[in-house]
Amino acid sequence: MDILFLGIIIFLFVLAVFDLSVGVSNDAVNFLNSAIGAKAAKFKTIIIIASVGVFAGAAMSNGMMDIARHGIFRPEHFSFYDLICIFMAVIVTDIILLDIFNSLGMPTSTTVSMVFELLGAAFVIALIKMWGDDSALSLMDLLNTEKALSVILGIFLSVAIAFVFGTIVQFITRAIFSFEYKSRLKWKIGIYGGLATTAIIYFMLLKGVKDMSWMTPEARQYINDHTAAILGCSFVACTLIMQLLHALKVNVLKVVVLIGTFSLAMAFAGNDLVNFIGVPLSGFASYQDYMANGSGNPYDYTMGALNGPADTPLYFLIGAGVIMVVALATSKKAQNVSKTEIGLGSQNGGDEMFGSSRIARRIVRTSISIHSWAQRHIPRKVRMWIDRRFDTTRTQAEQGASFDLIRGSVNLMLAGMLIAAGTSMKLPLSTTFVTFMVAMGTSLSDRAWSRESAVFRITGVISVIGGWFITAAVAFIGAAIIAALMHWGGAPVMILVAVVDIALIIRSNLRFKAKKQEDRGDAMFQAILSSDDKEQTWDLLKIYIATQQKHFLQFASTTYTDITDAFIRDDVKPLGRADRALYKEKELLKNERRKETLCLRRVDADTAIEKSAWFHLANNSCMSMNYNLRRITEVCKEHVENNFRPLPESYRETFLPIRDSIINALAQAQILVENGDVKAIISLRKECDLIKDTISRECHGIYDHLRNGATGNLTVAYVYLNTLQESQEMMSGLRKLLRATSKLRSNDPVARVGAA
Repeated sequence: MDILFLGIIIFLFVLAVFDLSVGVSNDAVNFLNSAIGAKAAKFKTIIIIASVGVFAGAAMSNGMMDIARHGIFRPEHFSFYDLICIFMAVIVTDIILLDIFNSLGMPTSTTVSMVFELLGAAFVIALIKMWGDDSALSLMDLLNTEKALSVILGIFLSVAIAFVFGTIVQFITRAIFSFEYKSRLKWKIGIYGGLATTAIIYFMLLKGVKDMSWMTPEARQYINDHTAAILGCSFVACTLIMQLLHALKVNVLKVVVLIGTFSLAMAFAGNDLVNFIGVPLSGFASYQDYMANGSGNPYDYTMGALNGPADTPLYFLIGAGVIMVVALATSKKAQNVSKTEIGLGSQNGGDEMFGSSRIARRIVRTSISIHSWAQRHIPRKVRMWIDRRFDTTRTQAEQGASFDLIRGSVNLMLAGMLIAAGTSMKLPLSTTFVTFMVAMGTSLSDRAWSRESAVFRITGVISVIGGWFITAAVAFIGAAIIAALMHWGGAPVMILVAVVDIALIIRSNLRFKAKKQEDRGDAMFQAILSSDDKEQTWDLLKIYIATQQKHFLQFASTTYTDITDAFIRDDVKPLGRADRALYKEKELLKNERRKETLCLRRVDADTAIEKSAWFHLANNSCMSMNYNLRRITEVCKEHVENNFRPLPESYRETFLPIRDSIINALAQAQILVENGDVKAIISLRKECDLIKDTISRECHGIYDHLRNGATGNLTVAYVYLNTLQESQEMMSGLRKLLRATSKLRSNDPVARVGAA
């Protein structure tokens, strides 16, 4: 039995490695986004700086995970076996939960997940103990709910406070510097850089360095007693240094952003993510105490020893730091999570990852009404002054950046100040919540949420906030269920759940890689947005549009084949799959239209005006063809599902040649949307006309057949007629798409050659 428990402890550490990896993949958003979004340095440089901060924070942390030892439950009332079940359930649930959020690209709070996993697991074990124990212990005796309540309070406080302060501070900062900030730095940059750096130092003192293991009680007391003096001296020194750096042509804003990235990364590792090793270390400490004093009875030996402080060996902290650094440098999911926040705060617009929601539409409508009222009551000169300071067309962001360095520095400075202030006032503000909501507040103040994107952005913010609350609920319920199963099933269930957990992680990573490979031209889209050359932008956009059209035509050809084959074979399953795929394709087409419209705004105005009509015709043609395929699928699916008479052999013989000619036309179109050969396009459009004529003759033949009294196949005849008519309309849509393609590429060398 003792050897078995040792194996479980070892397995606990193995699972902790996975937990550290997925944890850093999610929480990387806290300290990477501002530097990445503002292009403060090369990506590798940012990762190196953040990695050094993470490693330093982990290695110098006190490593005391009191919350895992006695923060949620009272260990003196729980046996060694009870705690093993709790710790295993926490680790297993945490890995699954965080990996789901990482795969979805949604930032969440690792602190909240852990607290509620501990609470859920301890809660169900406490109920089991009360059910089978004759003692008078109650839930209040067994659990310590204060920490959980403080975390819930922190959620509400973090969301509201960070967003409001982010909006106000960014408005003031932007009013001082404007979007043309490079010409307005002079003496201002020294003061601003000194203030920002001092705020970051304040954050590091109160949230980071002060709690490190090498800090003596005397040093902590000195910091507490002389905080104001330290900050005052820091402000003066930093202001002078920043002004000197500016005089030496050093970009002070980049320095501020990179220092802020380092400080947040260090504080994150020292105070938040190092918590992940608290669970396995608490399990290991429990095992050591049990082996020394347990007398071989894991079910009755209580763990009052966990009430004492823990002293984590340095090699555990260094090991945790190494794992976090490797995960940070290699995790694609970390980049996926960062993409969410950066996309929601992008100044130039971008790939809106979230759709539209009713509450977001109402918020935007109300905001527009309030803005209109304010416009009527604010003096004209004040409005003109604000509009000049907030003229987003004059932005001086780095090439390819989602926002400028002013906003990036405000994000880091304000997040650090708020977290430090909350810490000093004993308010449990979440690092994740603060950094995310500050970023959303600054983007709102910077007018990054235009009328074209506001609904999508607000929907995204609501989705992320909702995910935070879901985290708590899922963590509690999931850990409770797993803990109960382990408590009743014993060691075999523990091992089985752990193996399943690892298998799910491997499967999730494989699916994530496959999803990334399926991404349609995202790199091309980002290249278009980051290009400053309008001619190059149009060239890239033509390629991008052609690629998307080719993908759609491939989809249309495959789907049309599957639908008609299923109708002929009287097979309902392919029709169901096609129905779902067509709906998904419809949403994809809408998303691509929005992205392409965004790109079209970045080309030369004359070109945009000339080509916009053909661009919209091409997109509308694709939407129309998708609708034709949906109409065929719906009618055929209903017919086959109800087990009506299948398509007669006579109809099949006449339809198959027509179908083959349609599929051949779609295949030729895939080639032509890429090369833009005008002569070949004209030829294919004529072929589409011939196919339409053939379909018309077939329809007239069926009408005549029915008028002559052939009513035995009336139901299937109507379905067949619908298929023919929608196929005919699809050929009309293909003709329009080909015409739009030739007009969009009318100035291409290939097109000119084809026309000649």
